[in-house]
Amino acid sequence: MEISRSTEQLNCKSEFASLEKVLVCPPTYMSISEVINETQKHYIEENIDENKAIKQHNKFVEKMKEHQIEVISLDPMEKFPEQVFTRDIGFTLGDKVFVSRMGSGVRDGEEELFKGWLEKHEITYEVLQDSSIEGGDVIIDQDTLFVGISGRTSSEVIHTLEKQLPEFQVYPLPIKKSYLHLDCVFNIISPNEALIHSPAFRQKELALLASRYDLIEVSKEEQFTMGTNVLSVGNKKIFSLPCNAQVNNDLRRRGYEVIEVDISEIIKSGGSFRCCTLPVKRQNN
Repeated sequence: MEISRSTEQLNCKSEFASLEKVLVCPPTYMSISEVINETQKHYIEENIDENKAIKQHNKFVEKMKEHQIEVISLDPMEKFPEQVFTRDIGFTLGDKVFVSRMGSGVRDGEEELFKGWLEKHEITYEVLQDSSIEGGDVIIDQDTLFVGISGRTSSEVIHTLEKQLPEFQVYPLPIKKSYLHLDCVFNIISPNEALIHSPAFRQKELALLASRYDLIEVSKEEQFTMGTNVLSVGNKKIFSLPCNAQVNNDLRRRGYEVIEVDISEIIKSGGSFRCCTLPVKRQNN
């Protein structure tokens, strides 16, 4: 495991504490160049309107800034068509920052930009070199870490995380191969609530999650339009797509403020608000 020493620390201990600082990347060169998930398979003929995607992403960034979130933009590169999905290149767990080993060849190299940003700001990080893992498969809730075992994240990484994070209880959550990442089918939105698309899981894992959270079911139709892939920014405020009406109604009934932003062009490549953001600092609560 490669380790870079530094002076500054960041912090993330949940998916729902107030978001203070986040990394994004504009979809300047976004395209479906190689089909690597089921959503892309559906849109391969239509592909991505880059100009529309950029305008939608800009609106999303503006809205985050309106909520006093510091938004840091990485430089887009033409050789990385999936670069808008910054969530996958690394993750912050407590005060430790990890750099991913990408699970898809088309995305290899994206994580180097994250390393460059961390080094520029003298932030300690660790590179997970032994097994593939992407941030979309990593969901944190205080001292609990859920890791999706998917086509992008291998089961072998669990041992590495347990060794490096003795303060966390690490739970592997295998998901069906047709789903890209854990956050495409599961997302924690409060200490006792989570969105879920239950057909993605085995009964064993469903029982575990049901014992910890009040599970809000997301339909097959709204899972396809990334209904679970919302972004919580704190104080019961959540970014969600306008098209996911049932999810948004369920959230509002539970007292959430739903911030609707249309990024429908971006989700054609298989990710939504959570996928498009890499939180590096949330309030410590």
